[in-house]
Amino acid sequence: MGNNMKITELDRYLFGQGTHYEIYKLLGAHPGTQRKKEGVFFAVWAPHAKGVSVVGNFNDWDPEANVMSCDNDMGIYQLFIPKVRVGDLYKFCITTYKGEKLYKADPYANCSELRPGTASKVVDITNYKWTDATWMKKRQEFDAKKDAMAIYEVHPGSWKKHPRKDEEDKGFYNYRELAHALADYVKEMGYTHVELMGIAEHPFDGSWGYQVTGYYAPTSRYGTPEDFRYFVNYMHRNKIGVILDWVPAHFPRDAHGLADFDGTPTYEYADPRKGEHPDWGTKVFDYGKNEVKNFLIANALFWIQEYHVDGLRVDAVASMLYLDYGRQQGQWVPNKYGENKNLEAIEFFRHLNSVVLGKNKGAVMIAEESTAWPLVTGDPKDGGLGFSLKWNMGWMHDFLEYMKLDPYFRKYNHNKMTFSITYAYSENFILVLSHDEVVHLKCSMINKMPGLGQDKFENLKAGYSYMIGHPGKKLLFMGQDFGQYQEWSEERELDWYLLGEQSHQQLQNYVKQLFALYKKYPALYANDANPQGFEWINADDATRSIYSFIRLSPTGRNNLLFVINYTPVARDDYRVGVPKRKQYKLILNSREPEFGGHEHKEQLVYKAVKKECDGRPYSFAYPLPAYGVAVFLF
Repeated sequence: MGNNMKITELDRYLFGQGTHYEIYKLLGAHPGTQRKKEGVFFAVWAPHAKGVSVVGNFNDWDPEANVMSCDNDMGIYQLFIPKVRVGDLYKFCITTYKGEKLYKADPYANCSELRPGTASKVVDITNYKWTDATWMKKRQEFDAKKDAMAIYEVHPGSWKKHPRKDEEDKGFYNYRELAHALADYVKEMGYTHVELMGIAEHPFDGSWGYQVTGYYAPTSRYGTPEDFRYFVNYMHRNKIGVILDWVPAHFPRDAHGLADFDGTPTYEYADPRKGEHPDWGTKVFDYGKNEVKNFLIANALFWIQEYHVDGLRVDAVASMLYLDYGRQQGQWVPNKYGENKNLEAIEFFRHLNSVVLGKNKGAVMIAEESTAWPLVTGDPKDGGLGFSLKWNMGWMHDFLEYMKLDPYFRKYNHNKMTFSITYAYSENFILVLSHDEVVHLKCSMINKMPGLGQDKFENLKAGYSYMIGHPGKKLLFMGQDFGQYQEWSEERELDWYLLGEQSHQQLQNYVKQLFALYKKYPALYANDANPQGFEWINADDATRSIYSFIRLSPTGRNNLLFVINYTPVARDDYRVGVPKRKQYKLILNSREPEFGGHEHKEQLVYKAVKKECDGRPYSFAYPLPAYGVAVFLF
């Protein structure tokens, strides 16, 4: 840190405008020197405080010992304290206009005490030696519309655990151990990115990190800020992208957190009809306040620029866009046009995405948005919100409803699988099977499937095959790729022992093969945003519950034909229509022995003949097994 940390008039002006994109380098606690003395610069924004002091283990938490000064009308308080060292714990003691004393953690702290402790911790995050230059350079060429993305969603605290020493010990892997174990697994499976749940500091394990108190601090559950940098660096060295969940929608009411920070609603809307989520018992950020927007936008930039993170998945976007989200009549205030849109949140997203993506070519901003809000991934110039990608919750819902059905009833619900293609190009989508679908008694992925024993595995393989063939990037939550039986819980690790059983190992082999195909053939990703990349062969074979379609590559070479059977009835001479009179090579057969099938070897090449089928001039016949999946290259 530099010698002079004084916050200038220009800094305050930019912060007041909401455009000080490196404000985190000034606010918070930063080691440095003043008049040749080493110590720490402290600064905090508390616009309605009567007075602020720094308390910590260096002054016996005495509110009188280190009183901060404020020489401006913005409410930014500053103080240099000599002899404070890295590792010291601190809080801001805020005296409110009512004369109360609030002990608050630093909103801009780079490190926090391990929960249940709630103090902030002095660290120096300026010294890390990155060795991921190759990745960072290549990232600038990444195009979310045209490049492959197979995302592995991970909760770091429960992916794997060490044996516990006692009740207090949660058995967490630290960031460094996690880096090595996770990179090995991700490479073996063929994922391109990991998405980490809940990295920013949060007090309660059971919130999974979605109720944040330390937006600028990687949680100390798994180690230090430097350990987390090691994690990102190591992933990049192994050609794996890192996406973080990010929560600008709301924050918890914990006494040490952002709620009523200076004794008044500072970070949240003052009107509880806008400033509180009745469903979640949390506070809502005030997107109309420049300093609050600055806090959030600078935070997004902080993770991408200071921690080299490759993208943010923005949680609960719908709850920000709609003023009546989760609120009854009378619990919300319409906007100036009498509508339920939060105009300030809309403006916030456009500003956020323009700045983050404008400054960091190749990074991605992903919206978890559960409604049909238009142009989430549209350009702000055209009235869009400017996200790179959007989670396709509609597809997920229809897909899971269909997959849960007894095969006998699927014929009456055939359109559940075809409907998503009608809007597949309205946004740049990610198809997700996320943690939200395997908690709260919704069952694990394998246990959603109908039937008993092996039937469940065959259904799931057919389901995942459709996901890989359907336009859109892909995301699977941990445990889904090997058929975890139990619902996910943050309290325990995944049931890795299941891989000792053949059926789980075979499912994992199959998922591995799907990702290998996905990455090998541009037909499966390069035309995701282009309707010319997908054609139905037969979308209407409801009575047999068979779907056939082709994915076309931009070059016209190495196209893929998918045929998927969603019933336990084999079709020994299934005939499929094809566009060209050429050879079709079978490159994926779900009934191979390594995937749990007991097929005799199929012939590998099928020659189309001039025989009309599915409205196409040419066709060939293929023995399609029960729950069979066949992918042909042509």
